[in-house]
Amino acid sequence: MHAAQRERYSLWVHVIIYSFLPRSIYESFRDLFSESFLKADMNLLHSKSLSSTLRFKSPERIYSREISSRLFSIRCCLPFPREKAKHYRELEVAIDVVQSACRICIDVKKSLSLNDGRIVEKNDQTPVTIADFSVQALISLELNRSFPSIPLVAEEDSTFLRSSLTNSIEDKDYASSFLVDSVLAAVIGKASIESKPLSQEDVLNAIDRGGSGAHTFDAKPSTYWVLDPIDGTRGFLKGRKALYVVGLALVVEGEIAVGVLGCPNWKEESVSVQGLCSEDKIPNISECHANQAGILMVSHVGCGTWTRRLSSMLGNMDFLVIHDGWTRCSVDPCAFVYEARFCIPDSQTWESLPLSTIYSSTTDMGSSIKDKTKLVLKSVCCGSLCKYLMVAMGMASVFILRARMKTVIKVWDHVAGMICVSEAGGRVTDWKGSDLELAADKLQRRVIFPVGGILVTNGALHNHILQMISTDSSRV
Repeated sequence: MHAAQRERYSLWVHVIIYSFLPRSIYESFRDLFSESFLKADMNLLHSKSLSSTLRFKSPERIYSREISSRLFSIRCCLPFPREKAKHYRELEVAIDVVQSACRICIDVKKSLSLNDGRIVEKNDQTPVTIADFSVQALISLELNRSFPSIPLVAEEDSTFLRSSLTNSIEDKDYASSFLVDSVLAAVIGKASIESKPLSQEDVLNAIDRGGSGAHTFDAKPSTYWVLDPIDGTRGFLKGRKALYVVGLALVVEGEIAVGVLGCPNWKEESVSVQGLCSEDKIPNISECHANQAGILMVSHVGCGTWTRRLSSMLGNMDFLVIHDGWTRCSVDPCAFVYEARFCIPDSQTWESLPLSTIYSSTTDMGSSIKDKTKLVLKSVCCGSLCKYLMVAMGMASVFILRARMKTVIKVWDHVAGMICVSEAGGRVTDWKGSDLELAADKLQRRVIFPVGGILVTNGALHNHILQMISTDSSRV
């Protein structure tokens, strides 16, 4: 049988079997099926990958508990063998939940309006939308279902939602419960089937499972999930050109083991990750075509960093085939600082960074004349995780962030990106060259304290930039 025919055949056998069998039996069958039939072509399995994800409404079969209009997900395999990935199952689940979260973001964004109460301000003045709460609730519910013993560290809590719900009851202004009802509706549409319908309290408790104080750690290395429901919420609100990311990572005994980044509005049609030092090969995000395809980046310790497109996720189809082509990521090969492309936080300026005493910056990436006194500064409107994604893909060479006295650096803004960059060949340290200490916040694991700031590079430039930073110790 031809390889392509075998791939289609194996995929449809999964669909047919899944349609008739309960999930528990299907899961057992899937492993047996993958090990026998697909063993005939391991090269196809591991390189081209059978990692299409099929989504479809469950038909009305004899198993009434499976009847639902919810979109189911069938996993095939990742682009590396199961035996080489100790946390293969955790990564499978993480991919599923991040994909569902990306769909929530798309759905909410379509209906988002600045005047309908869907945007609120947290105490730190960063905007939170229904999407943030819904994504955290959904991922918390699904992770707890699959891995109930692994705690979750996440950005949001339900304080604001609970207060709005309480006020709506006390004031008999039931329209004020709009936020909670909207979050519940978004989660129900994507969550796994439960024995009983989800309630408002179920969703609020799921959000709080990752909130501050939900879990207390001790001094020992710990295992836990880290979630940023939407990194770059301001980007989420700004429009089509601003990127945002759903980021999920698994820390195992103090070390990052798995990372998944979902960017629903990534617009590149195709990205070459090799030889991107020449300016004519650098894609311009703001000029890419309007067909938003989305991108998923996954990483497993020792197995590399990989991406695939999420183009079909944006439709309102009941039967979706998510693009199955995995591409392995590599950082760019630039070895000279003046050839590198830099990213900095949207909230910081080039003049606030140590390298500004040596180099000026320019955003003109189309210049045909190399000026060795100017560094190219990529304008990327997004949160930190998207900048990690760009370094891991070779689209940027360096991401540098300065720690500020009054700004707390949150762990969820970095952890999922850190493993993606490292597994792509890059390096992440503080400004002294030390690894970031994930357990610096010994009790809650919610913040990190990098000396000076965070430096993310392609590896080849790392020591050189550290040396330049150290020459301006007054800024560190």
